[in-house]
Amino acid sequence: MAKPATATTPRRILITGCSSGIGRRAAEMLAERGHRVVASMRNPADVADWPHAHIPAVPLDLDDPDSIRSGFDQAVERAGGSIEVLFNNGAYGQPGAVEDLGRETLRAQLETNLLGTVELTNLAIPAMRAAGFGRIIQNSSVLGISALAFRGAYVASKFALEGISDTLRLELAGSGIEVSLVEPGPITSRFRANAQRAFEQHIDWQHSIHREAYERQLERLKKPGPAAPFTLPPEAVVRRVIHATEARRPKARYPVTVPTYLFAALKRLLTVRAMDRVLARASGGGRR
Repeated sequence: MAKPATATTPRRILITGCSSGIGRRAAEMLAERGHRVVASMRNPADVADWPHAHIPAVPLDLDDPDSIRSGFDQAVERAGGSIEVLFNNGAYGQPGAVEDLGRETLRAQLETNLLGTVELTNLAIPAMRAAGFGRIIQNSSVLGISALAFRGAYVASKFALEGISDTLRLELAGSGIEVSLVEPGPITSRFRANAQRAFEQHIDWQHSIHREAYERQLERLKKPGPAAPFTLPPEAVVRRVIHATEARRPKARYPVTVPTYLFAALKRLLTVRAMDRVLARASGGGRR
């Protein structure tokens, strides 16, 4: 259990995607450190089932502009003042080969993982500017720095999140607002289960040229236990979020797992074709 904050100034924090996994643990651990945390989640039923009376929870659907505004306003009210730290954690992964992604499927991925996140961030910035302090923490991915086969929609959303966050960091220089990217790899969560639902809902895999590869992927998604080697618990991500929240000079990027450190290093050292071979092997040629 994290120790309560002592020397650190308590901050008013809004976190998205708190129904499980990283978001839930972030809310719990930051609250344990004395911060005033407001948890948000897409499904009102999850808000109703939220188990922590000392951590307010509000509904906030990143696909719905009205819900984003309403959720943000409720978070400000429940936090007792302007949001000082925003942890954009809410996201999901849409599996599928690029040639099997319809426009609506790709749009849905970007609505949640990018467009809604940017819209929410833009609501938080004015008060942060006025206060001369703010922390915007983006939960990116190892797939925000390297692509893997059959993850095109998710890769696109995370590459875009990385790029727009780098741009935002430049634009906010001197404002007192810091922008940090957390870059997890495999983390224990409901991510696989959510990805399986998105895959079965949006990909006509039985009529795809990639059907055999999809069958192997479905086996992997349904398999219990860690999704991949070097899988870490959500707390590994939250430790980076805590540093980005509390440090006087937070980092621009926080790699989390071995694959994130490894792929970032190899991308700098290898040629594109050599890196492609590494990534193809890491994904089993798309089978994993």
